[in-house]
Amino acid sequence: MSTYPDPAVTFVRGEGSRLYDADGRGYLDFLSGLAVTSLGHAHPAVADAICDQARTLLHVSNLYGTTIGPEVATTLDRLVGEGDPAGGRVFFCNSGAEANECAFKLARRWAGPGRHVVVSAYGSFHGRTLATLHATGQPEKHEPFQPLPEGFRHVAWNDAAALEKAASGDDVAAVILEAVQGEGGVNPAAPDYFQAVRRMCDERGLLFIVDEVQTGLGRTGRWFGYQHFGVQPDVVTMAKALGNGVPIGACWAREEVAAAFRPGDHATTFGGQPLATAAARAVLRVMQDEDVPTRARTAGARLGKGLEAIPAVADVRGLGLLLAARLDNVDAKQAAAAALDAGLVVNPVSPTALRFAPSLLVSDDEIDEALGIVVEVLKQ
Repeated sequence: MSTYPDPAVTFVRGEGSRLYDADGRGYLDFLSGLAVTSLGHAHPAVADAICDQARTLLHVSNLYGTTIGPEVATTLDRLVGEGDPAGGRVFFCNSGAEANECAFKLARRWAGPGRHVVVSAYGSFHGRTLATLHATGQPEKHEPFQPLPEGFRHVAWNDAAALEKAASGDDVAAVILEAVQGEGGVNPAAPDYFQAVRRMCDERGLLFIVDEVQTGLGRTGRWFGYQHFGVQPDVVTMAKALGNGVPIGACWAREEVAAAFRPGDHATTFGGQPLATAAARAVLRVMQDEDVPTRARTAGARLGKGLEAIPAVADVRGLGLLLAARLDNVDAKQAAAAALDAGLVVNPVSPTALRFAPSLLVSDDEIDEALGIVVEVLKQ
């Protein structure tokens, strides 16, 4: 179906930070499938885990137990707690949108009848299902699909006073925010904003949900983006990087919040199946062995500094290895197309900005190569 434009290039193979098209031409991938292949393409540890699991057990119904899912859930709980068990539970699904759907249903179940509203921010992106689309703070995306499910309210980004006003009703159950608005233009939250939201949720008995689908698992320079801000959410959703390309998402919630779900309240056929969790287990092992948050901070500083030195770049925003370069009088869509022609994969996250989200294992030489391409493209 015509849900995407015709592709400018067809990729047939990948290795590390490189992609190769049908003609054998190589490209430096600084988009990572929209922050998905955070260990690069065809990482051997992940490939081996998938192959071994495919020969062992691909799938059973969630009516029965498997051994890998609980291990992955335990690891995620420890990473949410920055090294110590956070005391939560995990629901596995297949995507970030599904993780957010789980969070919304959990919030309604936890809050009880009459409290169903979720407050989110303009510029946010939370998914493409009908509920997550309405949670997404981009009204232009809503119009073709009205009427959308009720229960969502939007306020200005990084405006604590506006959020407190919108969340004042007796019908509000939760707030959902991104640590960095990825699809909204790579806009980080202000630390005092997240801290004010946490205080408000505590005072009013609301759930604070943080959407870490794009930012989670090391990309921002911490395991999760909210960890930059000195707060602990009630619910954390994640997906993209968890399987390094194998579809898997997860919704983590504090024990007492997760306990609101009862058998039959929520389910998924494929969520947490052995193939996906085997990939996730391998991904998380490599991420921890490589200390990817530290690598993201170091590499992100190098990439950001290099971008800022380019005359046509007005400024750089973001955290770690999720960065956007705002261009000075240059159309970002044309710049991204020219970069692709020159062998660099980036995308125009807004009409004026290019998004950079390379592998968390990207090398200094690859960063310098990418910067060289950007310099030449923007000269044109």
